[in-house]
This record gives sequence, C-alpha cells and structure tokens, in this order.
Amino acid sequence: MKLLISKITDSEVEVLRVLWEAGRELPIADIRKTLERTSNWETSTIKTLLRRLCEKGVVLATKKEVFYYRPAVSEAEYNDHTTQNLIDRLYSGSAKNLVASLLGSKKLNDLDIEELRTLFKVGDRDE
Repeated sequence: MKLLISKITDSEVEVLRVLWEAGRELPIADIRKTLERTSNWETSTIKTLLRRLCEKGVVLATKKEVFYYRPAVSEAEYNDHTTQNLIDRLYSGSAKNLVASLLGSKKLNDLDIEELRTLFKVGDRDE
C-alpha cells in the first residue's frame, strides 16, 4: 500500500480530501459538487481521477444505483507516509533536521514553538 500512496498525484489528493472530509461514501455527483467550489474540472476529469485512485487501491467503489466511492486509506495514513517520505528524501531520515530547518527558516511562530515544547514534554513522560 505504501508504494501506491507514494504514487498519488496532487489532483488525486484533492479528490481524496473530499472523501476524507465527508466521512462516508459518496456518489460522483456529490464529489463533483464539492470540487466545483475549488476547481474547474469537468466530470470526465473527476471520473478519470476516481478510476485511477481505484486502480491504485486507495479508493473503493461500490455499485448501488450509481457508484459510491470511499477512501481505503485514511488521511492520517497518507499524511504519515508523505511526511516520512519528505523526511527521508530531504533530511536523510532525520526528523530532528526537519524541525531544525523549520526553526532556522522562521516558519514557526512563538505559539507554534511553545506547542511543540509541550508536545516534546508529553513525549518524555511516556517513555
């Protein structure tokens, strides 16, 4: 499954986000209505993206009166895999180097840093 997750395109992720946010299986009409707000894709494009996601095994289709779609991969699984892939590719597997990069580039504000400190303290207690 991890190999398939790594092959998901940005457009396919947009479709997955609709399914994740819905929290239930959806017919293509509902998926299309949601995507109309953020994209100008034709129905044929959405059908193609859904077909590809089904072929990759990350979306499941169930035939009722029409096809209903649901994710086979959770958003957390996708995010975990994508984050680990980023860390592996850019920081040689070092999450510490990722955090150091974020701190050095001023991408984190004081509140973000304080929240991270709290998370690190909680992590220390668990061990």
